[in-house]
Amino acid sequence: MMHVNEAKNGVVYLTWSALEELSMIRHAFSTRLGGVSSGYLSSMNLSYSRGDEPENVRENYRRFCEAAGFAMEQIVTSDQTHTTNVRYVTKRDCGSGVTRERDFHEIDGMITDEPGVVLATFYADCVPLYFVDPVHRAIGLSHSGWRGTVHKMGQVTLNAMQERFGTETKDVIAAIGPSICQDCYEVSGDVIGEFRAAFPEKLHETLFYEKPDGKYQLNLWEANRQILLAAGVPEKQIHLPNLCTCCNPELLYSHRASKGKRGNLAAFLSLI
Repeated sequence: MMHVNEAKNGVVYLTWSALEELSMIRHAFSTRLGGVSSGYLSSMNLSYSRGDEPENVRENYRRFCEAAGFAMEQIVTSDQTHTTNVRYVTKRDCGSGVTRERDFHEIDGMITDEPGVVLATFYADCVPLYFVDPVHRAIGLSHSGWRGTVHKMGQVTLNAMQERFGTETKDVIAAIGPSICQDCYEVSGDVIGEFRAAFPEKLHETLFYEKPDGKYQLNLWEANRQILLAAGVPEKQIHLPNLCTCCNPELLYSHRASKGKRGNLAAFLSLI
């Protein structure tokens, strides 16, 4: 289950009870509450690429970090382009995309084993994937929209952790973050064609269904859960969000609900 936390400065953010039990990490998922941005960006927009004033975004980061216990200069942000590219990041990358220019691009997932490096990825309906390896003291954070899900971003991230840290999937605690639910996520037949090809036929009826108009409703939560199960993460160690971005437009930014006029939420994960 997820917890809603309200800090003294008015910032509201989300955490998982299952991840809070791990003393080796700090994590959070932002909401749209507690920032200084205005209009359709109100108020906790954490993206410099949505047309916001840079000083507003910087102040939002300052407020969020104060609330959730992160250091702004330790954050490393992704540069998401719906790839399955995963980058190993270190203290040399700290500040990228927040306090200085990012020096890498087209990265949808990041992994690290260095304490004090805060991974940050961005959302407004796509699926956040959190990974913690308590045995090798390593973490991963990845962005998985429908394209990332079709190409098994969860598996790709776990593979990267295995290669870099020796991670075994049986040890991993994973969380699927707030994102669009099946009831809200209508897609076309060509998208479903890719899911038919990517997933075993026995799973199809649990992943999507066709409506009378020929459109489909797609379950990205279940698709990512199945990817993690197939990779070897035990079912009891996979935690679902129980919170849809599109169903909760007052709390969370949603690309669908706002027809594209929105800010960005962010997922944060670091080793302590």
